[in-house]
Amino acid sequence: MRSAGCSSIVRVLEYFILVVTAVVLNGLVAVAVVVPRSNCYAIDNSSRIVDFSSWIGQPFTYEDKDSDLVVRFCKDVESRSQTGYVDFGRFDKFNHFVSGSGHVDFVQGFYSGDLLNCEHSYDKMGRTAQVNVICGNCLNGQCKGGLGCICNVSYDSTCRVFVELAIPCEKPGPMVFEGFTVGFHPRSWEIVYNGMTQPGFEKSHRDFSFGTEQTQVALYMTAIASVSTLVRKPSFKVFPEKGLEVRLLGSAAAGSPPTTLSPTMMTVDWRCILSLLSMLTLYIYIYIEFSLFTFSGETARDTPYEVNVSIPVEGYEPIQFFLTKNCEYRQNKEGDSTRGWAIFGLISCILIVSSTLFCCGGFIYRTRFERLQGIDALPGMTILSACLETVSGAAAGGQGYSRPEDLNSAFTNKASWERPSVPPQGIGKPNERKYGTI
Repeated sequence: MRSAGCSSIVRVLEYFILVVTAVVLNGLVAVAVVVPRSNCYAIDNSSRIVDFSSWIGQPFTYEDKDSDLVVRFCKDVESRSQTGYVDFGRFDKFNHFVSGSGHVDFVQGFYSGDLLNCEHSYDKMGRTAQVNVICGNCLNGQCKGGLGCICNVSYDSTCRVFVELAIPCEKPGPMVFEGFTVGFHPRSWEIVYNGMTQPGFEKSHRDFSFGTEQTQVALYMTAIASVSTLVRKPSFKVFPEKGLEVRLLGSAAAGSPPTTLSPTMMTVDWRCILSLLSMLTLYIYIYIEFSLFTFSGETARDTPYEVNVSIPVEGYEPIQFFLTKNCEYRQNKEGDSTRGWAIFGLISCILIVSSTLFCCGGFIYRTRFERLQGIDALPGMTILSACLETVSGAAAGGQGYSRPEDLNSAFTNKASWERPSVPPQGIGKPNERKYGTI
């Protein structure tokens, strides 16, 4: 019962946190241009994205006297007859969905169909098909309403077919800044491709988080030369706001226009600056969460920091993507060690100079006014002499140090049972002067 109750409380808290985070970041994510969930999309002549993901696999049939031609939207094109099926191409993972011209709004390409008697056909890809998509109705007035229909079919040869398809097109989405890429290398586009944010960076993902030890991330940006001057200086927002220090460095952060021949670089310098209170709060949260998840049979999870980078583009929606970083401990700022040595050196110089001035001033004062000479005129020598006398007396048991001749007499070669000779009367003891005072 306790495990079930703890599990329910944790789920409610997690749902509340997710709702609050979504409300806070709603304004940021709303304008981000994210790549659709499938490759069944196109960009129209006004640079707006049109997503046809809901149309994938929708069949359209055209009846002919000898055979029927079937177009499965964003899937394949095939001819069906009594002799069997003939494949006229498939819609592969590459984006063969582009904008058209004239009365044709979009063009779909289907490749790699059946090879029989078409081994040397179009680009040696076997049978191929081209579907011209018309938004609305056919020119001859056919297929009004509904999901649309095939207006016309023409064969260029037995290996290539042209199809006109009329459908009610989807509503265009936001404008896409085509030709713009962001990646971790000068010729890569893991984060942004063709102006659209790629999966994994369109929102905060734990699997795409950077470790605590990685203090810098280098990003490279490219754009076609005709529109590169539209790129503006990037900005960022951090959530939560405290605990992570972020700086944008490099030519891209300064607003330099990127091109395909000379990419610009933006370095994200981020360091965990957790204060004592925030670290204590984090540890308590992790401990409580770990304890609750231990009761419910699940594992504890940490919460990485989210950095939302926004790149404004004149006339287009801004390019936005998320970078996440874990903060497991506090990180020193760049140059903290050097700064510490500099402070130590400055304090040392101040102490040395002040000590020298104090010694010189005290020596001059005691020489002129107290009439002391030599080493006795140095400041602090009286105290030092008293300390040395005290230490010397304690070490010698209150008798001071003996003279050298007394020390040598201790090593005289005598038997232990011989009686020591008595000095003649009238001869006194050796002078027992003490050493130890200056």
